[in-house]
This record gives sequence, structure tokens and C-alpha cells, in this order.
Amino acid sequence: MSSVIVPVGLSMGPRFRYVRPPDPTPECYEIHLGDDLLELTETDAAVWAAAFIDAESHAKLKVSRESLIRLLQTAPKPEPRAAEIVDDLLQRGLLVEFDPYGDLEPVFRRHKLLPLGQGLGSTAEEPHLHRIGFANQPILGVPVDVYGLWSFSFRDSDLWQSCVLYADDAENVKDGDEPSEMTPQQVARDVSIHVPLMIATSCAFLDPVTSP
Repeated sequence: MSSVIVPVGLSMGPRFRYVRPPDPTPECYEIHLGDDLLELTETDAAVWAAAFIDAESHAKLKVSRESLIRLLQTAPKPEPRAAEIVDDLLQRGLLVEFDPYGDLEPVFRRHKLLPLGQGLGSTAEEPHLHRIGFANQPILGVPVDVYGLWSFSFRDSDLWQSCVLYADDAENVKDGDEPSEMTPQQVARDVSIHVPLMIATSCAFLDPVTSP
């Protein structure tokens, strides 16, 4: 399995100058990244945002560095520096690559998964899928383990710790439930195959872990 690529950070949109008459060109585009508020040029922000575009391919784990660059190079307004900008955003931590079926611990230890959107639960017709969406409209459905981790991941120090804590279900066993018998690696894999779509639909975002 090749690596997928997803955006990191939370978009705060364009920032305009306090001038009269109004200047229609944004001064910059801002992205929250860990403890920082980064200022991106219009070009860099457009490349970063392009990593969100193809939700259908994200659902199939088909958005890679190569496919993102190809998308940018063949867009109606092609970006000739696509490869250079993508590599720069990777180096700055605004994009991240990982293999959903590979060793996830290193990249998960470097990031937190923060939930966005609205938890809408399951339905009688599809009790195995728990839905996430906005304004009571479902956007995607995920298995219960992914849904549970998504809803609690904000409290944990990093995404790997979220997987470790979710796999350690001793409290549930004490209450008489069946143990999950899942390892952190299994939880991480289940989460990793849904993370790209959650991010592409703004139902969650990854944020880098910052030093205390």
C-alpha cells in the first residue's frame, strides 16, 4: 500500500488589510498549526486546500503526493511549481504522508486527531455505522471503534495514545461487557483508513503535538 497524503492544521481563512478603499487581495491566508498561526501566500494556501478536494478518492485511500501534484498540474489554472510547494508544505508540517497499512505509531505520536462536525449516531437500518455530519445532515459513516475514538481523541496527548487507551478497555470489562481484544496497532489501522475522509470532509483535523 502506498502512502496517502492529508492536510494538517485548521484553516482560519483569508486576512484582509485595514485600508480604504478596500483591497480585494487578501494579505495572507491563516492556518492554525499547533501553537502557531501560520501566514500562507495565496498560492501555498491553494495547494494546501487542494489536498481536501477529492473526498471520493480519499475514501478509497487514493490521494497520494503524486496524485495531488498531478491534480495541481492539470487544473484549469495549472500550478507549475506544484511539486516544489507540496514538498515545502510537507517539510513545514502542513501536509503529512502515511501508509494506512504500515507502521503508524511514529506519525500518530506526532499528531493529535481533533473532532469537528456533529456526532449523529447510528440508524436502525445501518446499526454498524455511526454517522458524522453538520446541521443534522450526515456526511460519512464509520465503525463504532473509530467513532468512539474520534469523539474522545481531543483529550489525549497524541493520536497513538488515543489508540492505546481505546484498546485498553478494562473499565468496560469490569462492567460486564466483552473485551474488545484489539491491540493499539489494530485500532490505529482502523482509524487510519478513515482519517483521510474525515479530514477531507472537515469532520476532523490533525494537529501536530507541541512540547509542553
